[in-house]
Amino acid sequence: MTAPDAVAQPRGMRPLSTAARPKSLDDVLQEFSQHRHVMQEELQKVIVGQNEVIEQLFAAIFTRGHCLLEGVPGLAKTLMVSTLARILDVGFKRVQFTPDLMPSDITGTNVLEEDDAGKRRFRFVEGPIFTNILLADEINRTPPKTQAALLQAMQEREVSVGQETHGLPDPFFTIATQNPIEQEGTYPLPEAQLDRFMFNIKVGYPTASEEEQILLSTTRAEKPEVRKVLSARAIVNIQKLVGSVAVSEYVVKYVARLVRATRPKDEQAPKYVQELVDWGAGPRAGQFLIQGGKAMAAMDGRFSVSLEDVRRIAVPVLRHRIATNFQAQAEGLTSESIIERLVRETPEPEIPKLVK
Repeated sequence: MTAPDAVAQPRGMRPLSTAARPKSLDDVLQEFSQHRHVMQEELQKVIVGQNEVIEQLFAAIFTRGHCLLEGVPGLAKTLMVSTLARILDVGFKRVQFTPDLMPSDITGTNVLEEDDAGKRRFRFVEGPIFTNILLADEINRTPPKTQAALLQAMQEREVSVGQETHGLPDPFFTIATQNPIEQEGTYPLPEAQLDRFMFNIKVGYPTASEEEQILLSTTRAEKPEVRKVLSARAIVNIQKLVGSVAVSEYVVKYVARLVRATRPKDEQAPKYVQELVDWGAGPRAGQFLIQGGKAMAAMDGRFSVSLEDVRRIAVPVLRHRIATNFQAQAEGLTSESIIERLVRETPEPEIPKLVK
């Protein structure tokens, strides 16, 4: 396994580059774990708190996933994403979604040109989606046609215009935001489109001490400078590294058991799921649980996934893949509370066997 290349070298840290002697997977994972901590330190020069949100963003990036950030206005969702792009040496573009936004405004369009000889031809002009990190701000404010164009590109990582297909850059991530409290004039994402997002991340209010720190740091004249930590090539190498993290049959059985327990018509579903849930998560949820577990293990410098890694990401992976019914709403129960109960009560499997 070759180690990824870093852009900036933190003091006292070995470079993530090819050394004279071959590095073991454990060495590379330890170096990646160190760089992950440096990324978080740089990001938290601007963003106060939100450790779980940052961890989940990193996990999505290192597994080629997309994120949906939800939070009330003023919680620095946009600032968090733009700062993340600044510490990575990659392309970044932001699209403010509005009701009049057309699919071609995102994907690009063919324009008719005439050369010096008088011949006319079409030339494709790339839209803002041709970047490494795309911030889709307030994605629920644009009509379904435009949402579908973006979400198709997220899934296929390519754009079709006319008879030509254009591949998107690698790496490519979409981080979308939406305001959960204002629904007037919005177009809620359907469940099938929500399923394309690896994580549904809820950005909460800061604590009292964090809010005081925010008020102090944001009202000063000087603005903190952040360093670039990883290049696009390094991110691609890290994605391969994370993909090589081992997952045991023990973990796979637990993930399958947890996902199947969310489906009210499955025989493994607990009684409260059958009573409170209309429909549960599909197989893609299990895939994302394993991929996210690999990212959590790699960020901790470990080369195997534990059940605790899966539990840490169960809520952001599953919360938008479970639909509660009227009875659950009447009892004040949310998909998060049901998932948390499932995580606590789902029994662990018995026979461990290592697979890749």
